[in-house]
Amino acid sequence: MKFAVLVFPGSNCDRDMYNAAIKSGVDAAYVDYRETSLEGFDGVLIPGGFSFGDYLRSGAMASVAPIINEVKRLAQEGKPVLGVCNGFQILTEIGLLPGALLHNDSHLFISRNETLTITNNQTPFTHLYEANQEVVYPVAHGEGHYYCTDDMFTELERNNQIILKYTDNPNGSYEDIAGIVNKEGNVCGMMPHPERALETLLGTDSGVKLFESMVKSWREQHV
Repeated sequence: MKFAVLVFPGSNCDRDMYNAAIKSGVDAAYVDYRETSLEGFDGVLIPGGFSFGDYLRSGAMASVAPIINEVKRLAQEGKPVLGVCNGFQILTEIGLLPGALLHNDSHLFISRNETLTITNNQTPFTHLYEANQEVVYPVAHGEGHYYCTDDMFTELERNNQIILKYTDNPNGSYEDIAGIVNKEGNVCGMMPHPERALETLLGTDSGVKLFESMVKSWREQHV
């Protein structure tokens, strides 16, 4: 298995994503936003940061980058796509995930560890966690308030698309939502950073199982 780690002007978690892929036992390569092909890749990792300086709004300019058509193609083919923080914002901007990310209610940039609950452990990204398991992932965002309409929320709940919730909501996200998947389950977006939660020495290794889940799911489907 080989992951593409997308790199936009302003990305700052691309190395963390790359290291997370390698640590989970697969190959990875950086792919510039100006590329037009993702041939040879089995999945896509869209890192956090401030793509294009967050001009217009977070993820808006990245959403029309040349590589995005290929991200959509891989998603439609059922391959895993993970967007974290700015990556989550990009996934909502390009329509692969519902909702939008707004400024934190505090209008402050928040950077700290957060305790979260795995609310759905039946996805390719979470199946190695226990049901309702508590995890600790860092957050680092100024626009992390997940917004959706009441109808969208009803649909998310009906399809078990909500996979991660804050236990102490730091940004005002609707119903404490921290991470979701698409209806098919192969596209995942979240504001907290599992790729920064790989070593107990650094405070938490709660993110290891997320990447291992992705790899195990893919291998079970292709072996």
